[in-house]
Amino acid sequence: GMLLAVSGGFMDAYSYIERDQVFANAQTGNMLLFGVNLSEGNFSVAMRYFLPVLAFALGIALAEIVHKKDLNLLHWRQAAVLVEALILLGVAFFPQNMNLLANSLTSFACGIQVESFRKIRGNGIATTMCIGNMRTGTQNLFNYFHSKDRDSLGKAGLYYGIIVSFILGAVFGNGLIKLFHRQAIWCSSILLFLGFFMMFIDYEKSKI
Repeated sequence: GMLLAVSGGFMDAYSYIERDQVFANAQTGNMLLFGVNLSEGNFSVAMRYFLPVLAFALGIALAEIVHKKDLNLLHWRQAAVLVEALILLGVAFFPQNMNLLANSLTSFACGIQVESFRKIRGNGIATTMCIGNMRTGTQNLFNYFHSKDRDSLGKAGLYYGIIVSFILGAVFGNGLIKLFHRQAIWCSSILLFLGFFMMFIDYEKSKI
């Protein structure tokens, strides 16, 4: 979960800093900017924000299609992470004059991730955005102070840990983008490949 959150923060930093200030994950921000530019008649700029939103939705749909398939070799979530990592490998090859396509593919990958990984240890958690995590984490923190329920404190730590991981992804992303520019997205892809291989480990059996 932490790896996915770091990758999520990295992708948002990459698309915003390196690719025309478009969000890969924060589709609410893209919808806002789409509406603002639409109202001002900036139709070409509006499409810069609309197409990533559409790609994000298509990524969610693809994740559901993979979920419904009977995969013999891989768990469907492993397949989703693998596809996401491969997409991001390809994004680095698009030049700056193809930022719209690069952002759309990055948002497509984010849509796959947000649909494929909705829970950690039974808790509904997003690894590509923070607002829901902040709400639930704060609610659990309040519950701890109100009832002294240590389980609520543990859940609050989980949610805030994911938020911190997302922010760290943005921090690392900003630094690496300055060094590697459009190829920096490969770092996010590497994190996803690492997560893919980690999913072969049966942690319950390893505890025995």
